[in-house]
Amino acid sequence: MSEINNSLFIITGAGSGIGQALTLKAISEGAKVIAADINETGLDETIRQANGKAEKYILDVANPEQIKAFAADIIQKHPNETIILVNNAGVGLASGNFTETPLKDFEWLMNINLYGVVRLTKAFLPHLQQQNKGHIVNVSSVYGLAGMPTNSAYSTAKFGVKGFTDVLKAELLGTNVKVSSVHPGGIKTNIAKNSRISATQNVELAKKTMAKFEKVALKMPASEAADVIIKGIKKDASRILIGSDAKALDWMVRIFPNSYHKIIAKVFKL
Repeated sequence: MSEINNSLFIITGAGSGIGQALTLKAISEGAKVIAADINETGLDETIRQANGKAEKYILDVANPEQIKAFAADIIQKHPNETIILVNNAGVGLASGNFTETPLKDFEWLMNINLYGVVRLTKAFLPHLQQQNKGHIVNVSSVYGLAGMPTNSAYSTAKFGVKGFTDVLKAELLGTNVKVSSVHPGGIKTNIAKNSRISATQNVELAKKTMAKFEKVALKMPASEAADVIIKGIKKDASRILIGSDAKALDWMVRIFPNSYHKIIAKVFKL
């Protein structure tokens, strides 16, 4: 079982939502926390809520050189700490159906939501293997369990995170480096509100749709999601489902692997 107390949490996307809530929860459990985000204003708010107990890093997970420098600095300063790396940073995209989605927007999201996870893992994993301890926690989504219409880029990235994490689970089996994938359902965060809107979309209509989605679908407080993640880390759970919607989708995909997309299409009224 992974120990939380006195471990070193490295949390990306810590400036809001699940990342912010997880920072506060980890500190309350006795962990040291390095909170990283590209949004300095949000990160400052996290540090304020943590009463200054988290270490702050401004980090763009889409920038390979920043990631290399970030990892090298942390490993140098904390060479013997048990690291729990939480790859949580992510963005949303309102782009309509795949045929309407500009490739530049697709690639922008993939570079953050998938390659950010891959790069950070690549930067820290050799150290964890050398120490033969630690835990990698990759935040996917329910959109990484079931493909969602009008979310081709986001679903592709989150399926990629799940697949990448499953590979790590197999490759690190028998070591003391643990790996978990996290699949949040409708969590109250700002990801919908802050989503990029593709040039192909009607901006006002997209904003109204996202506001409706936020009101109807995003139900669970981020603090509750953080509680579930911490419990999963403690148990070395290989997969952490958050919320009844995540569990229902997981069930649906398992029971109806050849037809679940038809059910989802009806829900989306396609």
